[in-house]
Amino acid sequence: MPVPKRKTARSKRDRRRSHYKLTAVSVILCPNCKEPTMPHRICAKCGTYKGKKYLTVEEL
Repeated sequence: MPVPKRKTARSKRDRRRSHYKLTAVSVILCPNCKEPTMPHRICAKCGTYKGKKYLTVEEL
């Protein structure tokens, strides 16, 4: 089984891992209630998507 001949430098290791990063979640404001929601999802606050009501949301 092959074994590395030399120790891998930190810079070489970190360049290889450069794509292991988190991306921020995109957030939009609901056009109906102005609550922050994820795009292409039904709003959890008012239950609308693209101007149509899909859910009936109860107030606690």
